[in-house]
Amino acid sequence: MTHQHTPVLETARSRLLRLVRLGQTHVGTGVFARRKLKSGIVLGQIEGTVLDEHPADSSYCMELQGGKVLEPAPPLRFVNHSCDPNCEIFYWFDEDLGTQDDLLWLQTIRCIEPGDELSIDYCWPADAAIPCRCGASNCRAWIVDPDELHLIPSPADPMLSKRTH
Repeated sequence: MTHQHTPVLETARSRLLRLVRLGQTHVGTGVFARRKLKSGIVLGQIEGTVLDEHPADSSYCMELQGGKVLEPAPPLRFVNHSCDPNCEIFYWFDEDLGTQDDLLWLQTIRCIEPGDELSIDYCWPADAAIPCRCGASNCRAWIVDPDELHLIPSPADPMLSKRTH
């Protein structure tokens, strides 16, 4: 009796899980490379739930071009910020359909070694900025869009140094 080997189609999720794993970082959970990843690799679609507005209980939401937000699902939900990121998020463009503004994808922008944490630049607007703890040599000290960094008050700003008596 001969055994037929039937090819199994790999799902996008199983492919992604072969490339990355979750692990602990100094800021919580992060996403790490399981193997060497070349620059320009599309790691996968950031899946999750598309919502009409930001939920009150989530800091993971990603704004979509159409005015909606994406509440991402693991594992890509846990891609942390860095001022010197090794990945970026992009919208898929289809020649026939145009930009699919409710689909976000993650791709590498430089080579990533096994065990390295995957990161993106969150580029938050200045009014949503929080102190950054990424540790990159070019850290802006704030999780903020670089073009809006000038809108962040300096530590010498009298409004920041006011004390309540």
